[in-house]
Amino acid sequence: MANLNDLPQTPRSPVNYGAEPQGPTAGPPPVEPSGPSDREPNRDARMWGMFAHLSAFTAVLTAGIGAIVGPLVIWLIKKEEYPFVDDQGKEAVNFQITMLIYSLVSGVLTFLCIGIFLLIAVGIVDIVFTIIATIKANDGVRYRYPKWLNLRLIK
Repeated sequence: MANLNDLPQTPRSPVNYGAEPQGPTAGPPPVEPSGPSDREPNRDARMWGMFAHLSAFTAVLTAGIGAIVGPLVIWLIKKEEYPFVDDQGKEAVNFQITMLIYSLVSGVLTFLCIGIFLLIAVGIVDIVFTIIATIKANDGVRYRYPKWLNLRLIK
């Protein structure tokens, strides 16, 4: 029977359990996102995206015109700097234009006594979805208003 000490010895590397493999067995490095639209928006982009939606509430102070002008101004100023703001600004402007159209139609229908209820409904829908969009944009989510509710006029 052979003695274990008589066998040829091969050098062994220390075993590091739970550690990352090193050397040629480590594999390729992780792939970074290729374009700015693939990356998670940074803090400033999320903030401006949130303001794009939130600025629609300036309509209270500007007799209604701020609902479109607020998101439009933020979108036009920051769209080149942040792709996230470009996306969310267009979404906010489209939604507020759609709400304006619905409000005008509801205003005309007040002569048929149904418009007042439609105006109240449009106001509630506008407030609720704008708040949801504001929260989602602050979380870095590219929020989309429901397709059945939003006209995509600006592409």
